[in-house]
Amino acid sequence: MKFNVQSKLLLNRLNAVSKVISSKNAYAILDNFLFELTADRLVVTGSDMETRLTTSIEVQNVEGGGKFAIDVKRTINSLKELPDTALTFDINDETLAVHVTYLNGFYDAVALNGEEYPEKVASANDLHTFKLPSKNISLGIGHTLFAVGTDEMHPQFTGIFWDIKPDMIVFVASDSHKLVRYRQMNVKPDFERSFILPAKPANILNTIIDRNSDEEVSITVDDSSATFENKDYTLSCRFVNGRYPNYNSVIPENNPYTLAADRQTLLNAVRRVSVFANVGGLVRLDLQQNEVLLTAQDVERATSAEETIACEYDGEPMRIGFKSADVIDVVGNIDCDRVLLKLLDPARAGVFVPAEQNPGEELLVLQMPMMV
Repeated sequence: MKFNVQSKLLLNRLNAVSKVISSKNAYAILDNFLFELTADRLVVTGSDMETRLTTSIEVQNVEGGGKFAIDVKRTINSLKELPDTALTFDINDETLAVHVTYLNGFYDAVALNGEEYPEKVASANDLHTFKLPSKNISLGIGHTLFAVGTDEMHPQFTGIFWDIKPDMIVFVASDSHKLVRYRQMNVKPDFERSFILPAKPANILNTIIDRNSDEEVSITVDDSSATFENKDYTLSCRFVNGRYPNYNSVIPENNPYTLAADRQTLLNAVRRVSVFANVGGLVRLDLQQNEVLLTAQDVERATSAEETIACEYDGEPMRIGFKSADVIDVVGNIDCDRVLLKLLDPARAGVFVPAEQNPGEELLVLQMPMMV
């Protein structure tokens, strides 16, 4: 088989597909891309058995067809060193010797039999297909991915929970210390379904869609997996097993005291004082009517810091502590000019929300305090 393709186009697509491939695969064949040549299309696939990403590239001067598997690292590293130039792939159907020529040279490699590459698992029962604008998917992932947990002892927290309702989609993530709930009321799925999308495919999905576009992504879900498809890529993945907790039940309904502050000012202040915090990263907030005093210290290293910023606070004076890294994550992922922190007392969870929600959206982040 034989075909021509532009090196830059091929490299861009291979870089995207390579994100699926694990550094430690159970099967050696998964250290390779699967190339399938049919008519004028080259279909490239990568997989780690749980997640599978496929892209289709238009090629020229095609002779024959078939499939072969070619090493991921060697292929990408060789393409990185080339300028944008036309490549000719010539594959011996019997020996699987791969001869790639370009303007001033060539390289040779030996492929593996593409028939040995694992097939995509057939979809299970209870299929449902719907479409979402790519920017809605990107917003859902972007607002929640930072809060996903990594503790394999609690697998239900290692992904983003999609709670699909007839009149909205709710994206939820938690690591048991913080929880983010992001509602999109500007979409109407007209059905109910829920699943936990693992963090790895969620992150990959966010890189292969146009984050600022209304281009629709087709989503097919069954009882154990989902497939996301746009004009360039098809991503399939299995869900995280487990039942997601009732996230609404842990969100306080009545935190009467509200701190309002400039988001960037608060974020920068926490970053500065956290440099001097102890190993746990505790930052204390002393709340007064018109200001908040941020303090951090490390007794063992004899370091400390404090900073005062202006704010609006409508409650009784209060001292509350948070893990600085969590506050930086939470405040850094709220896209607004002013942020609100709603509180009840120093032992209860604080709730961060934007001072003004975007139309058709509702973002809320719950953060557990630390002992001060």
